[in-house]
Amino acid sequence: MSKNKSKSNTEKEEEFYLKDILSKYIVHWKWFFVGIISFLIAAFLHLRYATPEYRASTTILVKDEKKGGMLSELSAFADIGLVGGLKSNVDNEIEILKSRTLVESTVKMLDLNISMFIQGKINDIETYKKAPIKLNFINRKNKFYESKMIFNFIDLKNGKFQLESNLDYNDTSTILSNKKEFLYGEIIHTENGDLIINRFIREKNKKNNDGAAITIVVSPIDDVVDSFKNRIEVTSLSKTSSVVSVSITDPVIERAEIFLNNLIQIYNENAVSDKNLISEKTSEFIANRLKLITQELDGVEQDVEIFKKTNKLTNIETDAKLFLEGSSEYNKKILEAEIQSNVVYSLLEFMKNSTNSDLLPTNIVSGERDASELINSYNELILNRNRILKTATSLNPVVVKMDQDIQSLKSTVTSSLKRLQTNLAIQKRDLKAKEGSFNSKIGKIPVQERQFRVIARQQKVKEELYLYLLQKREETAISLSATEPNARVVDLAKALKEPVSPKKNVIYFAAFLLGLFIPFAVIYVNDLLDNKIKSRLDLEGKTNIPFIGDIPTSDSPLEIMRPDSRSSSAEALRIIRSNLDFMVNKDAENSAKTIFVTSTIPQEGKTFVSANLAATFALSGDKVLLIEMDIRCPRLGKYLNIQEKGVTNYLSSKDLKLEDLIAKQEGYDDFHVLSAGNIPPNPAELLMNKKVDSFFEYLKTKYDYIIVDTAPVSVVADTILIAKQADCFVYVFRANFLGKRMLSIPNRLCKEGKLPNMCLLLNDTNPKAGNGFGYGYGNKSLKKHWYQNFLNF
Repeated sequence: MSKNKSKSNTEKEEEFYLKDILSKYIVHWKWFFVGIISFLIAAFLHLRYATPEYRASTTILVKDEKKGGMLSELSAFADIGLVGGLKSNVDNEIEILKSRTLVESTVKMLDLNISMFIQGKINDIETYKKAPIKLNFINRKNKFYESKMIFNFIDLKNGKFQLESNLDYNDTSTILSNKKEFLYGEIIHTENGDLIINRFIREKNKKNNDGAAITIVVSPIDDVVDSFKNRIEVTSLSKTSSVVSVSITDPVIERAEIFLNNLIQIYNENAVSDKNLISEKTSEFIANRLKLITQELDGVEQDVEIFKKTNKLTNIETDAKLFLEGSSEYNKKILEAEIQSNVVYSLLEFMKNSTNSDLLPTNIVSGERDASELINSYNELILNRNRILKTATSLNPVVVKMDQDIQSLKSTVTSSLKRLQTNLAIQKRDLKAKEGSFNSKIGKIPVQERQFRVIARQQKVKEELYLYLLQKREETAISLSATEPNARVVDLAKALKEPVSPKKNVIYFAAFLLGLFIPFAVIYVNDLLDNKIKSRLDLEGKTNIPFIGDIPTSDSPLEIMRPDSRSSSAEALRIIRSNLDFMVNKDAENSAKTIFVTSTIPQEGKTFVSANLAATFALSGDKVLLIEMDIRCPRLGKYLNIQEKGVTNYLSSKDLKLEDLIAKQEGYDDFHVLSAGNIPPNPAELLMNKKVDSFFEYLKTKYDYIIVDTAPVSVVADTILIAKQADCFVYVFRANFLGKRMLSIPNRLCKEGKLPNMCLLLNDTNPKAGNGFGYGYGNKSLKKHWYQNFLNF
């Protein structure tokens, strides 16, 4: 519950603080009103005579190609990587449309560096198509585009006109001859070229500006190009499309539209020209390359022919296959011959060790019919002999005869086998020779194949390049005969009817804001630089000393509180009286409540506060004594009737009685005043007198309230010397008088306890600038200002 209450109090304090801040500005509402009206009038005059700017725009469709923005003929080389890595075509074309070269070409073609202004009463109006005359500069020199020329033209309405060069401009380099009047169509010689001026023939129903004075301005081409280049805007309408918007702002609608249309036209013409030029260069390049490649291809094909003739080849792969098959066949035959030779050798060895009864193996000598027949005959004899031996002996004539025949046939078989062995050796040698020939050819094949591949590779490259160039020559010929512009106009240039600059709503709104800001800034800066204490807000938060109230500026500063006083100052004093009762609430009987009033420096109104506080307490029925203890600079006599002798006389004398020095004020029941008396030569020593203590002890028994007007604490030490006699110290600040840095003085005195029971009072405040609504009840001071009602809404 306590947290919510604390939060609510904090919100109220913040709201109160915000109201104070707002009231500080709203009280000066007249200055805000004057500022707003002044700036609105200035805005109206600015809009009345400012030159309006109109926006014209055109929409085009840019040809977006896969080549990345280069001209279409170069796409012929896209597949060999010559155009890789480029940005989007639309982005590149946007930069081309904004290029200085394109803008300069447009400006020169339309002579936009020549401007004409129809002189008006206040502003000169620039004209373009609606001008009553037409200018034509011929025989232009180089300086024509570098120098600034200004002419004053006046139509004389008799077929003549007056033309003078404006010599007020230091940068003009054109000086006409002494002749000032010219005929329409006459050649006028200038230093930068010849000028011809003709009447502009208009339709009868259209308004003519004949007779008007015209200023002709020829500007340097660089300045004009920079102006148009800075004002032109080229944007892509979408990331997914190639539609581009081109716009420009210009004070002349017709000029803006014509400029954009001609800009796109020149852009397309340049693009077509570049394409045709590149197409021609591409075609020429391809023709030269074809001629060179044809010669190189013929040379490579002759190398192929010579290589095949030299190596007796038709097709390396086919020949190699045949060589491998032949080598394999001969190798097989060699193996067969080697086998047969081994068989014959084995058979001969067997026959050496065989007897007449041993049979020879048959069918082991393949391919030799005679040897096989002889072996068969030999085996038959052996078989017959063995059959006869079964019934006869070896000495049998038949057996003997058969033995002789066997030996003879064996000798014949041996001779036949040896002859066969010799034939096989010869056959094997021939087969190896033929196999070696094939192997030699096979060994040469890798080298021949490598050499042929080098030549064939060159032949293939030349053939493919030759065919490629033939194809590209045809493509280039087609593109050269059908070149299209880079952009197609979707919407022709059209200007808005309403000007884009100056914008009325923005100007008026800015004027309104400036009308508010300037007074606000002045008040804020003034408040920021002003370090004077103005209100209780400047005291709160910077000191812990209690604040008992403020006294508004009094209409009669020398008038003292009366029973019938109803002013805001009187009501404020009554509130302060109530607050002081809480500050000096003493329980001791027969002892006056002693209230000292002091300030930091003189002229803060402490004497005024002291006198009025005493009068306020006296009006409440209390017995009050007002003592003037500022003995160095007494001023109480300006407010009250006092005696010449006073405190100083009493303290310095032994014979005077206090009752004789105290003066009673008329109009009050019990209001008494003790003046300071004569100014002593030693004020500090006088106040240090022990008689001061008895002085206060005696007076405290005689009165209910003692109000003491003391000296400023930062000037002299008088107040500190008698501070112990006080029950309460009222520290007076004067609004808009004392600097905030001086708050350190009361803070230090309070911390050190030199001024007991301190409280703060703010004097001479401005009720109109405060956050309150005045003091009193049932009078005009309660009337709230309109802005205070607004703050309490």
